[in-house]
Amino acid sequence: MRTGLLWSCLLLSLGAGCTSRYPPLNPAPGLPPPVRLDFKPPVDRLLTESVRATRTLQREGQREARDEAAFTTETRFTPSDGGWRVTQSVRTPRQAHDGQDVPSLSGAVLERFTLRLQLASDGTFVKLVGAEAAQEALRQVAPEAAGVPGFEEVERFFSPEALEIRTRREWEAKYAGLLQRNLVEGQRTWAVDSVDVNGQERAFILERTVQGTRLTAFGDAVVMTLQCLDALPSQAPAEMRAAWAEAGSPELAKGVTCEGEQVVAWARFIPVRRLLKVKAVEAGTTLTLTTESQAEALQEEGP
Repeated sequence: MRTGLLWSCLLLSLGAGCTSRYPPLNPAPGLPPPVRLDFKPPVDRLLTESVRATRTLQREGQREARDEAAFTTETRFTPSDGGWRVTQSVRTPRQAHDGQDVPSLSGAVLERFTLRLQLASDGTFVKLVGAEAAQEALRQVAPEAAGVPGFEEVERFFSPEALEIRTRREWEAKYAGLLQRNLVEGQRTWAVDSVDVNGQERAFILERTVQGTRLTAFGDAVVMTLQCLDALPSQAPAEMRAAWAEAGSPELAKGVTCEGEQVVAWARFIPVRRLLKVKAVEAGTTLTLTTESQAEALQEEGP
């Protein structure tokens, strides 16, 4: 299983009538007031999250294969260059295949380097910093592994270019279009994401719908449901088209569906929980990928 940096979905069309199914940005009479989701992360405090992923692959006429991965991340937000430097490290990675623990070269690499992101002041992804550290960690873990089956795939996975593309996409899939704006019940925002099926990336539009707010252990949070679009509707809102264009206008994959929920604390930005189940069907192959991250603890402020 390609665990990846799991920081780590589509079937919706507009009706043919003259009335848009998408609600206005301003709340209708009687609806709760909007929530302002500003990017105000906890400064220099350690956020601990648990991350789990399950991948099942069913090919016609074959037994289903099931892979699982789990680890803990520790994240810190520090003011830097007029924006934010985000550092994230991985602890205790575990990988299993069909219920049996298996060695994980990628997990060993993740434990030995720290992911560093540079964000703008509003939370926009700027760049990955020091991405070459991942390949240095790979050389330390497996200095003689060149030529071993699977090594080249792991090496490509941790290349600076691939790491930056994947990290940017994952950040934007979670937060693009959400930050620094007022959100009301029923409002939709969009981002482009993808899933790997038989070695090919299948792109889709991830649609988030605001359901309201919820009190969590980390304060009041915005709650959004997640689903996928496997085609760009002919009457797609301008914001959806802009999100697709900014992602490079990728070809969208038919047969991709998803469901999930995202919860983000808004008075102080904390990603409380995100659950996404993606299902892709293609040429006799059914891939189901479920990822979940959950905030576990936030370090108390010092004296």
